[in-house]
Amino acid sequence: MKSLLIVDDEIGARESLKMVFKEDFEVLLAKSAEESFSQMKEHTPDVILLDILLPDLDGLKVLERMKREDPDTIVIMITATRTVRTAVEAMKLGAYDYVTKPFDLDELRLIVNRALSNQALQKEVKYLRERIDQRYDFGRMIGKGNGMKHIFHLIEQIAPSRATVLVMGESGTGKELVSRAIHHQSPRKNFPFITINCAAIPETLMESELFGHEKGAFTNAIEKKLGRCEVAHQGTLFLDEIGELSLATQAKMLRFLEEKEFNRVGSPKTIKVDVRLITATNKDLTQQIKKGEFREDLYYRINVVPIVIPPLRDRREDIPLLIEHFIKKINDENGKRVKGVSEEVLTRMIQYDWPGNVRELENLIERMVALTPNETIQPCELPFSSLDTSKTNGLKESILQGNVSLLKAEEEFERELISDALKRANNVQSQAAELLGISRRILKYKIDKLGILQDSSRSILEQ
Repeated sequence: MKSLLIVDDEIGARESLKMVFKEDFEVLLAKSAEESFSQMKEHTPDVILLDILLPDLDGLKVLERMKREDPDTIVIMITATRTVRTAVEAMKLGAYDYVTKPFDLDELRLIVNRALSNQALQKEVKYLRERIDQRYDFGRMIGKGNGMKHIFHLIEQIAPSRATVLVMGESGTGKELVSRAIHHQSPRKNFPFITINCAAIPETLMESELFGHEKGAFTNAIEKKLGRCEVAHQGTLFLDEIGELSLATQAKMLRFLEEKEFNRVGSPKTIKVDVRLITATNKDLTQQIKKGEFREDLYYRINVVPIVIPPLRDRREDIPLLIEHFIKKINDENGKRVKGVSEEVLTRMIQYDWPGNVRELENLIERMVALTPNETIQPCELPFSSLDTSKTNGLKESILQGNVSLLKAEEEFERELISDALKRANNVQSQAAELLGISRRILKYKIDKLGILQDSSRSILEQ
C-alpha cells in the first residue's frame, strides 16, 4: 500500500484528510516541519500533503529541503491563501501541485492519483533510459510443428493467470520471446515487462539490481536507485538464467516470492509490490539442486508452470518459415531485396543441427542477406563450413565405432564451433559469445580451457 504524509499544524485538517485517504493509503501525520522530516526519514512516503504555514519553519523551506533529500518525492502544497507568487515559487522548488483551503475532496483525490500515475511512468522512463543501450527483438514467434503449437496453447492458457512460470531450453531457443508473449497476452500488458540477465551481472551488484538501494548505502551509491522488482510493479519481472544466482541471492528471491515485499539496500523500509515472476534457464536445475547449487524450495516456487522450448534441431519443419521470416525482416531493415535461399542451401540448413538454435540461424541469415549480390542466396555464400554435415556424421561414426571417446569428440566439436564463431565475429569475443548464446566470461573460460588461441592474440580479442 502506498503511504501518504499529511503535514499540517491544525489537528482538524490532519484528521479530516486522514479520513479521506485512509482506505487507499497508509496515512502518516505530522504537525510541524521537524516531525515531517522524521516521518520522511523513517517511512519514505510516496506522497506528501504539505501546509505552507507551519509553526517552526516556512512551508517553502520545508518543501526545498524535502526535494533536496529525495527528489522523487511527490509534494502537494496546501494553504488557506493563494497568491500567484507563492504558487510559482512552490512549483519552481519542485511541488507537484498547489491547492487552497477549503479544497474540493474529489479534486484533491484526482490530483494525488494523477501524481502517482505520473510517478510510475517516470520510474519506467528512468529505467528504460538506464538500459537504452540494450536491444531486444520483439519479433513474432514462428512455428507450425507440434512442439511450437503446444507452447502456443500453453501461453494462451497461463497468460491470464498470476502463476509463476519457468521457461526451459537451450541458449538461443527464444525463452525471452516466450516470456514476452505471456506478458503481452496477460492483464498486465499495459504495465512494465522488466528483464534481468542473472549471468550478466556481478554477484556484488545483484541485490542492488533486484531491489535497489538508497543514497549512501555503499561506496559509489551516489543517488537512490530503483530496483527491477520495484519498477516492475503491476507488471512482469523476467529473470533470465536464474540458475546463475548465488545461494545468498536465491534466499532473498525466495523471501520476495513468499512475501511480495523487499527492502532496498541501506533502507529499513519494507516495500510491497505486485509483480508476476517469469524465470528462464538453460541448465538442469534438478541437477544443480543435487550439487547444492540451487535451493530446492526456490525451485518449487518458480516451477509452478514449466514450459520447455525444443531446440531447433527438434523442430526442423519450422526452419523454412524462420528463414522466410528473417529474410523479410532483414530486407525491411536494410532496404534489401533478397527473395530467399536456393534449394541446396535450404537442404543444408535443414540438415544442420544449429547448436546456437534460432539465434544462430537469424545471425547467419542477417550476414548472408547483407553480403549477397544475388536475389537468391547460393551455397557458395554460406560463410562457414559447419553447415557441411559430412564432418559431423563422420565424427558420429568414429564415436559409435569406439575410435574416439565421447568426451574427446565433445571437446573437438566445441573447439571447432568456438573457432568458427570467432572467425565470423572477426575475433571480437563479445560478439562471438552472443552468437553462441553464452556469456563472454564463459566463452573466455572455454577459449583458455580448449587452448584455442595463442597468448599473443588474446589481448586483442579481449578488447
